[in-house]
This record gives sequence, C-alpha cells and structure tokens, in this order.
Amino acid sequence: MGHRLSKITTKTGDEGTTGLGDGSRVVKTHPRVVAMGDIDELNSFVGLLLTETIPDELREALTDVQHDLFDLGGEMSIPGYTAITEAHVLRLEALTESLNADLPMLKDFILPGGSRAASYAHLVRTICRRAERALITLAAVEEVSAASRIYLNRLSDMAFVLARVLNRATGQGDVLWQKGRSATAAA
Repeated sequence: MGHRLSKITTKTGDEGTTGLGDGSRVVKTHPRVVAMGDIDELNSFVGLLLTETIPDELREALTDVQHDLFDLGGEMSIPGYTAITEAHVLRLEALTESLNADLPMLKDFILPGGSRAASYAHLVRTICRRAERALITLAAVEEVSAASRIYLNRLSDMAFVLARVLNRATGQGDVLWQKGRSATAAA
C-alpha cells in the first residue's frame, strides 16, 4: 500500500468522480467503478457467509476467495494491472470438483434456500453473476483479463455447489423447484 489512509473523508469525490489506483479520475458511474463496487459487494457477502458456522476447510477456502476478490478489486482499480491468474481459476475449479464429488446428481432445478448458510451462498452466487456481467460490460470498452472474467464465472459455480453442500450438511437437502406449483396452488 503506497499511501496510508490517515484521512477517510477527503471530499475529492463530491463532484461525482473517483480516483483510480493509477491516479486518474473517472465518473462514479464508469463501468470500471461499477465493476469495483460489485466485486466489493460480493466480497462483503462472502464475509457475511463466513459469519455462519461452516466446516473449517470451507472457511479457509472462502477466506482465500475474499483475498482473491480484494486482489480483483485492486486489478479493477488500476487499468492494465493483472492480479488474477489461471492458477486462481484452477484452484476454484478443483475446489468445486471436490465439493461436488459427494453430492447427488441434479435431476431438477433447485431454488435458493434451505439453511441460512446455504441461502447466503446463493446470494454470493447471484451477486457474483452481477459482478461478472459488470466485468463483461467493462471489457466492451477497456481491456479486462480473461482470467478475471473466468474466475468470477467459476466462483458463481462454486457458490452454487457450496449452497448444496451446506444444505446437505444441515440435513435440509436441496429445495427443489416444482413445475406448475404456483398454478396448481392458485386453482
């Protein structure tokens, strides 16, 4: 960290701009800033999930994810900088495979829900998808590393599998979608 933050209220953003890590300023609605905000929100929800009682190995993996997301936010704050690599993607793929190995094969769609921890994992998944869309939007106007986009795609997959694991661990099981249920209930 090049500069220590001794003053939090700087007033430099009062006119609707924010500073990037390279010293440039952009409007707060710039796709880069939107992506940074979505990644920050995603990291906050991973932190919320970590307030739940979860197995230590999952806690360690999610703590690694938080560090990755902070690095990704740093990558977004400095145009041209790369922090997320293929190694990060491969680590997530291996984790997802490991978590999925003991789960029953899906035959139906599942609904977000079950245990509170699993519900938080679903929130992580959906916010991750939004952050991924923000990176794709940014990539339409500026260079974004492929590894960063792929990382968010894999993270949302991992969060989906994690929700299933957490429900299974609490005996909840998957919450299955029932085709036509609302039409039948209304009749």
